Amino acid sequence: MTADTDTAARTERPFSDALAVERVDDDTYRATLGGAWNAAGGKVHGGLMLALLTSVVQRRIDAAQADAGALPAEPLAVAADFLRAPDPGDVEIRTDVVKLGRTASVCSARLYQGDRAMLSASVTTGRLPDEAPRWVTPGLTSMPALPTDTALDPSLQRGPGRTLAKACAMRFDPADMPFATGKTGDATMRGWVRPHGEEPDVLFALLAGDILPPTVFNLGGDVGWAPTVQLTALLRGRPSPGWLRCESESHTVAGTWFDEDTRVVDESGRLVCQARQLALAPLPR
Repeated sequence: MTADTDTAARTERPFSDALAVERVDDDTYRATLGGAWNAAGGKVHGGLMLALLTSVVQRRIDAAQADAGALPAEPLAVAADFLRAPDPGDVEIRTDVVKLGRTASVCSARLYQGDRAMLSASVTTGRLPDEAPRWVTPGLTSMPALPTDTALDPSLQRGPGRTLAKACAMRFDPADMPFATGKTGDATMRGWVRPHGEEPDVLFALLAGDILPPTVFNLGGDVGWAPTVQLTALLRGRPSPGWLRCESESHTVAGTWFDEDTRVVDESGRLVCQARQLALAPLPR
């Protein structure tokens, strides 16, 4: 299997196609990281790798519980350490089922490129709630459900994220991205995202938790690759059809390190993903 950036970007369903895997044995799968899902610097986008790893864990848990007649596994929590940055190309995913349970199962997984571990994660699976939330924080989001008339399509713009924005539909309000016009602002970022050719599912909601440009861009300085070191995501519901609203904020930027908290809310107003990560600010060019 080989990666082809142009072909990957032209597929009808770039997200689902990027999650295709080949089973090697009960614990091992092979996949190809497609060039359409690139972050700045040509490295594979971290959210896509998380979704791929989690989709493999779902398959592994489903296979382990097949004889019990359990419902399909859904991700509830994903805790990942980004060890190295793989290039587009072939990878192997090795899994280890830690616990099988009626309410929650746990499986660890590692993504290798060659003989080097690139990503290590623990995934907790179960069933997402069918009922509406019993309580929600007032004012969960102030973003409108749909992109505004003035929202920009980054796939048509120059700058970071243009390649990634061709792999999925993204929109940004210019007021939320002062860095794009050489200005500065708070370490916050907002935008809308949805997959091409299909409706968002829980795996796409996981990816959306890491889809926005780094919040530190708005503080001024270098704009480039800001590698995630650790990310933990909680999946809270199955997204409704349509756009997902994403809002990120940083609480502390100190030295080379910064944090980001991201909320992903679907068109119906339901919180579908919460993600918190520790990342490195872009290195000076």
